[in-house]
This record gives sequence, structure tokens and C-alpha cells, in this order.
Amino acid sequence: MDKTRQIRLAKDAMDRDWADPGLDLDTVAAHAGYSRYHFIRAFKEAYGETPGQYLTHRRTERAEDLLRTANLSVTEICHLVGFSSVGTFSARFKAWTGLTPSEYRTKHVGRGAALIPGCYAMLWAGGFRSAPGAGIQRNSGEAG
Repeated sequence: MDKTRQIRLAKDAMDRDWADPGLDLDTVAAHAGYSRYHFIRAFKEAYGETPGQYLTHRRTERAEDLLRTANLSVTEICHLVGFSSVGTFSARFKAWTGLTPSEYRTKHVGRGAALIPGCYAMLWAGGFRSAPGAGIQRNSGEAG
């Protein structure tokens, strides 16, 4: 398999799994069959940015869309797009857009259709995850 195809397979994995907070450099590099360090160099050569920068941009673009269209908190959006820290999300969002997530929402909301209710956006994005132990039937101790 040629180098370009290997790098493209890894980029496709990032495009597909961008919201997964567990998506890390080792996993993506494995899709290309490279070590993490060789993969960083090859990806940057092919696309002009590192895999981490690319993934951050994908997540930020999706966050921009959700901030404009969904009635969700910044924290909910942060987690839906794959960031595990609101502070990191806010800092990277501001570096990319020049605005904090709240400032971005204030600037862009009201310029189109009404916001999508948060419950629909969460359901669509797969944000409702079952709690640990969900689906396990427990005996409440009550006589039936």
C-alpha cells in the first residue's frame, strides 16, 4: 500500500471517529501502520498540519455548528465533540475562532432558524450514554 493511501486511511478514521475522546495519536497512527512519530511527520507533509491540529479543527468546526444551532450548554457541546476538558476546549476554540464559545454563540445565534432543543441534539449526537450498571435488573426488596 502506498504512503498516501495509508495516511488517507488514518485521516478517514479521524473524520469518522472525531467525537471519540479516546481517539489518540497511537490509534490513528496504527490505521496508517506507522509509529506515532513517523505518522506525525508524514501527516504534516501530506496535509500541512499535524494530526492533533487536524482533529482539533474538526472538533471545533462541529462545535461551531452546535453552538449556532443547538440549545445545549458549552459543557455539553465540549463533551459531544470529543474534548474532555472545558478549559482546553474553550482555549482551543478561542485560538481557532478568536471568540470564546459563549461569545461565538452570542454573536451567531438568531441569524437563522430556531435552536434545536438540546434533547434532540444530544440524541442525534449519541450524547445519551447509559449509566454504569444500566440495564441490570435489581431486586428492590419489595414484595411483588
